[in-house]
Amino acid sequence: MHALVNAWLKNIQALLLPPHCVLCGAAGQRPLLDLCEPCATDLPRNADACARCAMPLPASAPRGSICGACLRRPPRFDAALVPFRYAHPLDHLVKDFKYHGRLACGRVLGTVFARYVHAQACELPERLVPVPLHAARHRERGFNQSSEIARHVARALGIALDESLCRRVRATADQATLTAKERRQNLRGAFALERPPQARHIAILDDVLTTGSTVDELARTLKRGGVPQVSVWAVARAVPDQLVNR
Repeated sequence: MHALVNAWLKNIQALLLPPHCVLCGAAGQRPLLDLCEPCATDLPRNADACARCAMPLPASAPRGSICGACLRRPPRFDAALVPFRYAHPLDHLVKDFKYHGRLACGRVLGTVFARYVHAQACELPERLVPVPLHAARHRERGFNQSSEIARHVARALGIALDESLCRRVRATADQATLTAKERRQNLRGAFALERPPQARHIAILDDVLTTGSTVDELARTLKRGGVPQVSVWAVARAVPDQLVNR
């Protein structure tokens, strides 16, 4: 009975407040609702990317190529799955969600990511762990953008969401002006486990993968806790000159 009432209320809401595309304002369409198919098609694909960190590579690069940075200093995580590049119009979705609290954009980001993973038919992790925010940053922003996206992804793919496994125990300086070595030092010891992970494969979820320093430190923490395989899932991949505030 409760489920029937909820379904009825959702149908009424859809009639009174029909979904619209968050990018162009056109009528929303299933399964995305908040994004029309033409705008979904316009999202910049990260088709040619490093097999380890998902950094965009030239289209001429052979499939499965590893970028120079990963060859010189392999990351602690085992692989990164990042379907889009941080470029127009996806960057507007991220900014509207992250800095203006437009939750419909977060729902879109989670939905398009989950749809990509489903289409790839790749191995799913046992648990999804969103990158935690420090308590001070969480109070300032009012929400954790990675957690909001992860909720939609976990629900769509049937993966257990674990928001309490890791905690950000130290506030860190803005990464944008730091060198690669300074970024690693800045993040050292920033995360702590609240309990033993007890999982063989965990995926860290973030909104945008930039230098990779944050997820690399979180992966280090998880592996030290006994997790054999750590993947990184992110909606978009930026290049170094596109650094966004964490």
